[in-house]
Amino acid sequence: MPKVVKQCPVCGKDVKPNGKSDPFCGDRCRTIDLGNWSAEKYVVHSPLTEADEHLDAAQRPDRDEE
Repeated sequence: MPKVVKQCPVCGKDVKPNGKSDPFCGDRCRTIDLGNWSAEKYVVHSPLTEADEHLDAAQRPDRDEE
């Protein structure tokens, strides 16, 4: 099986699998990411609604239909 190499979401460097800073390459990028969240550079566009939850349940092929 080929080895999958993850990339740091901040700088793009390779990340050690199961490293202490995973999914980041190191503490510096982890801190930069935290700063981005606190500065509201990342945004969740809209909250899930009850209609979204019902839609997801209706599309699951493993549900039991009676």
